[in-house]
Amino acid sequence: MDTRYFLPIVFVSVILGADITTKSYAAEADYLMLPALSAQSVPADIHEDSRARLPMVRRDNLDVTGQNAFDTYVTPGTGYETGLSGPIGMLMNSPVLAEAMFDVRNRVRYGSAKDQRLTELTIITTAREVDNQYIYTSHEPAARRNGLEQEIIDIVRFREPLDDSIEISGLGEEESTIIKITREAINEEKVSSETFMKAVELFGNEGVMDLVGLIGYYNFMAITIRSFDIHRNNDSELLLPIKR
Repeated sequence: MDTRYFLPIVFVSVILGADITTKSYAAEADYLMLPALSAQSVPADIHEDSRARLPMVRRDNLDVTGQNAFDTYVTPGTGYETGLSGPIGMLMNSPVLAEAMFDVRNRVRYGSAKDQRLTELTIITTAREVDNQYIYTSHEPAARRNGLEQEIIDIVRFREPLDDSIEISGLGEEESTIIKITREAINEEKVSSETFMKAVELFGNEGVMDLVGLIGYYNFMAITIRSFDIHRNNDSELLLPIKR
């Protein structure tokens, strides 16, 4: 097995009991095959199978290049070969792009030195700052599973200011710096010198680039979700508040 793929497989296996001999990443929140949309308030241009503006891409309808890209995400025989939903499902309309993004995703989400607790903190902070309900709702539970404290989640979720005078369990320099650099990268003209230098001090040059790559990847996912108007199941609980 290619060792680049071993950690994500083990992670999914621990959480979902998947067979670690496969690379069925479709089981993760990003690609999980949810039930069909409820009838309520579904826009006219949304397809029932994909819950998005384009129909679900079926593996059988792809050429060899497309099927190879599809199989990067889903091992044939695991039950997902009929099609993928969510942003990865829409990426399959351009299989070469989808295959290229696989390595990017694996690097920034699983291949860096950050543990999954800090990775999920970065993802939910990105989702909060770009107001992406789909990504945030998918990843807040993952953040909690990976040990991120509820008080830190609430700071992100409600866009609370970081107050150094208040002691919060688990909120150290690494956590504060991740929240700051994510907020500044998305909302400001540039990341401040103070925040950037603190990030380099904590994570090193490579770590900062991987962190920025993770923020950028989920911005790309957010743009994909907005462009294709990708919906979660209407019956699923939405975790991102519009305002407190």
